[in-house]
Amino acid sequence: MSESMKEKLAQAMADLEAVQSAVARAENELGQATATARSRDRMVEATVGPQGELTGLKFLDGRFRNLPAPQVAASVVEAVQDARAQMAHRVIETFAPLTRQGGGLAGTGGIDVDWERVFGSALDDGNGGGRGRAARDRLRDEIHEDPDDNQHRERRR
Repeated sequence: MSESMKEKLAQAMADLEAVQSAVARAENELGQATATARSRDRMVEATVGPQGELTGLKFLDGRFRNLPAPQVAASVVEAVQDARAQMAHRVIETFAPLTRQGGGLAGTGGIDVDWERVFGSALDDGNGGGRGRAARDRLRDEIHEDPDDNQHRERRR
């Protein structure tokens, strides 16, 4: 093997070790990370872990007791989705140096990651006009008391 080839191989191995070290640091940093968000109505607070898993849910006041279940559910979903979006963006920011030009091995353009595929709807935090916020708004729009349902409840009593 020529000296030039040995130098290239040594540089590639050093680059690989640097990338592996950077990934290990990022994984360590995110390992215990959490993100917390509140619903717009300030009724629900949700906390998610580094993989977007729900780790905590708080009802911040007693208003939920007087609201219809679909409205409470919408607040829970909203808070969880917002917390997941925060965590997804934190993961992307943490791994961004490895995904940019020069972030990967020598001679490569960095690691190509399809973040939409990785995180799906979690990336939609409502600022981009995407699917998630619109879906939550549609759910909120559907929350209403149907007069027919109230009549049926009264008849059953």
